[in-house]
Amino acid sequence: MKKSCFFLILASLVSLSGNTLAEEKKSEEKSPWTSSVELGFIRTTGNTETQTIAGKADVVYEVEKWRHTGHAEGYGAEAKNQTTGENEVSAERYQLLGKTDYKFTKRDYVYGLIKLQKDRFSGFEYDHIVSAGYGRKAILQDDMELDLEIGPGERFFKVDVPGAESDEEAVLRLAAKYWWQITDASKFTQLLSTDIGEEITSSESITGIEANINKTLALKFTYTVRHKTEVPAGNEKTDTETAMTLVYNF
Repeated sequence: MKKSCFFLILASLVSLSGNTLAEEKKSEEKSPWTSSVELGFIRTTGNTETQTIAGKADVVYEVEKWRHTGHAEGYGAEAKNQTTGENEVSAERYQLLGKTDYKFTKRDYVYGLIKLQKDRFSGFEYDHIVSAGYGRKAILQDDMELDLEIGPGERFFKVDVPGAESDEEAVLRLAAKYWWQITDASKFTQLLSTDIGEEITSSESITGIEANINKTLALKFTYTVRHKTEVPAGNEKTDTETAMTLVYNF
C-alpha cells in the first residue's frame, strides 16, 4: 500500500513538473506579431520659425509559411513666411504599404505588394505601385539578413497640373532589404527599391541606424533619398530627408 502511494505521488509530481515546463516553454515562444511606432518632432522659434513632424507605424505577422507586413507613415513641415508672417506648409507626404510573402523554402518566397503614395510637393497628385514577384534571402544569419526581390508590376499615377488625367504604366520592381545587428544595443538597416517604367523610373534608398535605450525604446537616425527620372516642370528630381525619431517596439 505504501509503495502504491509513493508511486502515485511520484507520478503526480512528474506530471505537474512536465505541465509547468510546458507552460514555461509556451510563454517563452516568440509571438508572431512584431510592431513598432516612430515619432519625431522639431520646432524652432526666433529668427526662423519652423515645425516638422514625422510619424511611422509598422506591424508584421509571421508564421511558418506566411509573413504579412503593414506600414504607414506621414511627414509634414511648416515654415513662417517672412513676408506675410503666416505659417505655410512646405512639405507633406503620406504612404501606406501592404505586403504578403509566402515562403516555400527557408530562403525562397513569393510576394504581393500594394504601395499607396501621396506627396503634395513632388509634382504628382498620387503615385501608386502594385507588384508581385519572387524573393530570396541571399544572407541568412543570426545577426544579419539580406532579402532580394524582383517582379513585374503596375504604376498608377497622376501629374499634379491642371487638366491632367490619371495614367498608368508597367514597371519592373527591384528591391533589397538588409539589416545587421551590430551589437545587442545597435542595429544598421538599408532599404533599396527601384520601379523601372517606360516613362518614369523611381528609386528610394533609406539608410538607418538604431540604438536601444531600453527593451522597448530606441533612438533611430535615417537618411532617405528619393529620385524620379521624369518630373513635371518646376520640380526637383531628387529629394533627401534626414530624420531622428524615437521608436517604441512592442
